[in-house]
Parts: sequence; structure tokens; C-alpha cells
Amino acid sequence: MIRAESLDLDRLRLVFEERKVSKVKLGGFDIDGVLRGKYVSLEKFFSAAQGGLGFCDVIFGWDLADQLYDNAQVTGWHTGYPDALATIDLSTFRMIPWEPGTAAFLLDFCDSDGKPLAISPRQVLQRVLSRAARLGFEPRLAAEYEFFLFKETPESVRAKGFNGLTPLSPGMFGYSWLRAGESKELVHEIQDQLAAFDLQVEGFHTETGPGVFEGAIAVDAGLRAADKAALFKTAVKEIAHRHGLMPCFMAKWNEKLPGCSGHVHLSLWDGQRNAFSDGVGGMTLQMEQAIAGQLALMPELTAVIGPTVNSYKRMVEGAWAPTTATWGIENRTTALRAITGSAKVTRIEHRQVAADMNPYLAMAVAVGTALWGIERGLVPPPPVKGNAYQAKGAPRLPHSLSEATARLRESAAAREILGPEFVEHFARTREWEVRQFERAVTTWELERYFEII
Repeated sequence: MIRAESLDLDRLRLVFEERKVSKVKLGGFDIDGVLRGKYVSLEKFFSAAQGGLGFCDVIFGWDLADQLYDNAQVTGWHTGYPDALATIDLSTFRMIPWEPGTAAFLLDFCDSDGKPLAISPRQVLQRVLSRAARLGFEPRLAAEYEFFLFKETPESVRAKGFNGLTPLSPGMFGYSWLRAGESKELVHEIQDQLAAFDLQVEGFHTETGPGVFEGAIAVDAGLRAADKAALFKTAVKEIAHRHGLMPCFMAKWNEKLPGCSGHVHLSLWDGQRNAFSDGVGGMTLQMEQAIAGQLALMPELTAVIGPTVNSYKRMVEGAWAPTTATWGIENRTTALRAITGSAKVTRIEHRQVAADMNPYLAMAVAVGTALWGIERGLVPPPPVKGNAYQAKGAPRLPHSLSEATARLRESAAAREILGPEFVEHFARTREWEVRQFERAVTTWELERYFEII
């Protein structure tokens, strides 16, 4: 593996020759965590690596379906959708193992003054990580995803109206040695190809549900952890496609089946010391303060954690997702699970997050709110023991994207942590998302009202 610190353009030219690179794929992540990119020639790449390149800022001015926001201030018809300056982060160099001869890099975006683009999710996380560095901390993060696999294609799911889909395997069979073995070609290829893509998965197993798997990505420092979490979904989709399969990372694709989590794990390190570990198997005061900060701001930052209308179909009682801002030690019914033990493992697991997250934003919230609690010396409520759904007095989390967005708009802390420009832009995009849903006529409405009303 080529380490980031060894990369400069001269070294990169030699590496490209050694690895027979013939083209480069560049990409950046939009508000919803979708990877937008393009292929460029080697000549174009080396030119852009020195001075940047233009990348149409419409990727921050449209939604998941490429529908233009009618309420965006940052970009729109009123600005003419100009190019933003995109710079190539050479430290993100990867070879794409399933595309021979193709190198890949991630982009950062700048505004017209050459400053980091405040609404770009990767730049939002960089802002939070800079705050952590000023406080003397290096966040170490990891994400885990649950996702369904279907014997379908983009064409077939649409032909079926997203109904009657065929899962990779039948039945509810979590942690199944048998099911994983039956799909060994796919399971091995996902793990091996991801590792070759500099995306190490430390655990991979079936989860409860037909054709459901969970992948736990190995811990890494700050931005690298977020890059890996963001690339995971696209990479798995590309690998699965070659097997005639289609993954689904929706928070809740079927009301009768479990949802898909996307938990974020966090610890803060001060040099070689885990600031969350007391060294004897317990947690430090700083870990308690971090938990307190995360809990205090969870209701007003839920929209960033749960960015879709569908996110809230998972956040219901008994669905392994929280409905209140609670925490507990090794308690999977709470919003935050404190994991203690050795310094290596002591961390906070943020369980509100689902597989539909934008990892840059989810991690920015996890880190930023933890720092907020530490800076203010907050004290958390007592940990919940037993069933958190029955806990009394805990702050209720928003029940819908509409409610969550309204809470976000009112949050001064959100603007302090994530930046006022981002919060304003993001709130507008979520208001757009809500309006699109409110206009939709759903299958549920047709089945309920079409004949009888």
C-alpha cells in the first residue's frame, strides 16, 4: 500500500507506470452521500493535480434523483450553476481492483475565494476534525453497515414496482455460517476486493432478514475512516452488480422486515492515549462528557443523522433503533452504547445512525457533539439499564424528517459545530425532500382509499 505521506506527483508518475494506470476516476460526495465523479485522462489528471479542475456545482444543487432544488441559495438558476474549484486529495489514491488500470482519487471543493466549500460534506467533517485537533484530540472512527441483497437489477426492480423482489436467500438467519458459506464466492470477493481497494472490513456476516449482511469497517483516523465508510456503499454495489445482485441501504425498505443500521463508533485519542479509557476497564470523565454532549444535541441534530423521510420508519420502538436520547453500558436498546474494556476497545457506539447516512455528516455530528460536551464539562444522566424503550424522562427524538429539520433550524449549536452556511443549505434540502414526499401518492394510500373511500 502506498502511504499518503510518500505521495507527490513525481512519485505518482512512477507508481502509475508500475501499475499500468491508463485512466483515473475522480469523485466527490454530494449532500446525500452519493459519489459523483468522472473519468479523466492521465494528462488531465496531472494538470488538475497541480491547479485543480472545474466541477459543476450542481451536485450540491440537486437531490438524489437529480431534481433541482427550488429553494437553494448557494447554487441555482440564479447563479447559473457555475463550476466549483475541485482539488484532488492525493492521499486518497487507490487502485480500483474491479477496473484494471484505473486509479481513483477523492475531491475537495472550494468556493470562489479558494476557501473550503462550506456546504461540501467532506469539508464539513474537516472543519470538525480541525476543532478536535485544536483541543488536542485525534478522533478514531469506524462505521458498520447492514444491507439487503436482492437477485435483481436496476431495471427489474423498476419493472416490478419495487414489489415482490427476490432476496439473495430466504428466511431470518442472523450470524449464519451456512448462508455465508452458500454465498462464499460473493462473500469472499466483497472482502478481498474491498481490502485491495484500501477498505479493510474486519467483520462480515449475515444479519436477521432475508439476504441481509453486515459489514464492519476497520477503525481508522478521522477523514480516512469517513472516506472508507463513504466508499463502502458504492464499492459493494459495483461488486454485487457483477454477481447479478442489487444491494439496498435504505433505513427501512419493508415495514415487515428489520431496518438497516449504519452505526458509528468513536474514540478520541491524545497521542497514544485513548482519552475515553481509564486504563482499568472503565471510562474517563472525558468520555462521560462526550456522551453528555452527544445526548444533549441529539434531538436537534437528528436531521443530519437521519437525512431521508424513510430514516424515521426505522426509528420506532422495538426496531433496534432509539426513540429517545439515552445511553447505557453495553446496552443495544439505547441511542448511545458505551463499550468499555481495554484502551484499544473503549469507545462510544452511536446507534441512532442508519445505513442511509452520509458518513461525513454522521461522523461530523458524532465528533462535534462529543467535543461540545467536553468543552462544557457536561454531565450525562444515569445510564439506562435494561429496556431503554421503557425509560422515563429521556428526551424524545424527532418522529419525522419535517420535525427534525425544524429542530435543526432552531439549533445554535448546529451552526457552531457544522457551520451556519451548511446548516442553512442542508435544512433547505431537507425541506425540499419533505415536500417531494408530501406530494407523492403512495401504494398504501391507493390500497387504503382507492375503492372504499
